[in-house]
Amino acid sequence: MLTKNLVSSLTLGIALTAIPVVPSYGLETNAPNLYQLQGQNVNVTYSTTSFDGTPRFNYQDQQRTLQFVGDQIRTTDSEIGTLVTVTLYKTRDNGYVTFSLLLPPVNLEQSNESKIVTKGITTLNRFSKIYESNQGQTKFYTVTPLAGTAQAVAF
Repeated sequence: MLTKNLVSSLTLGIALTAIPVVPSYGLETNAPNLYQLQGQNVNVTYSTTSFDGTPRFNYQDQQRTLQFVGDQIRTTDSEIGTLVTVTLYKTRDNGYVTFSLLLPPVNLEQSNESKIVTKGITTLNRFSKIYESNQGQTKFYTVTPLAGTAQAVAF
């Protein structure tokens, strides 16, 4: 039994060393860290890092200009891209409003900038302190087409 395991180990070791290792040229990606996007009445700038190492998110619409930093910015990776979410405002009695930016995967290759098109999603998160009023749909979405640039910059 010991001889059989030793032979199997040697055979496996020989088989693994016989597989050539080829360098993966062209598979490295230059990922962006700064996004500047505009849509109908919405401007968004998002950087995954900054001079102090924290992410930054600037949001502007017709009513407000808001700046978010660090843990005020939430990110979730999914199959379709990265969802970057901030809370625009909260109300005392009936909910809060968030804005989510859907960032598609971008490979900048040799360049430092690429044009992108994506979506911004404004979500009205409705709730009530009265339990019976919380029935039915509680999230309502407005989707805004956005276009702009994704860039790799040095902070």
